Amino acid sequence: MLDRLRDKLNEFMRGRYGMDAFSRFTLTVALVLLVLAILTTRLGVLGGIFDTLGILVLIYTYYRILSKDLSARYEENNRYLSVANDVKKRFSLEKDIMRQRKDFHVYTCPGCGQRIRIPRRKGKKIEITCPKCNTRFIKRA
Repeated sequence: MLDRLRDKLNEFMRGRYGMDAFSRFTLTVALVLLVLAILTTRLGVLGGIFDTLGILVLIYTYYRILSKDLSARYEENNRYLSVANDVKKRFSLEKDIMRQRKDFHVYTCPGCGQRIRIPRRKGKKIEITCPKCNTRFIKRA
């Protein structure tokens, strides 16, 4: 019985895109929205908004999973992965800066925006030259 059901499901999913990283993300967002809808039902309109958004995101997720337009879903997933990587990179950079905060100052060049790491010194003004654009600026260390 279970083998027959599994075979039918496999036959149905043949040629369809299936689950990927973006689908997992949208499914998670849909579930969070639906939980928020349950928690905010007493607030009236807000609960209804979360409920509607959750259902729409869930429908979109299943549309992506069951889609037969493989190239379009592949491109969507690649765009999502690119954005997700950029966000992860940014948080990783901020985490590193916070970890080194005790020993270093991190300044941003006013000319080009380059971040420059300078060892901490107590109560002295220092002149910093940006290695990227050679802009000179003065900061307290």
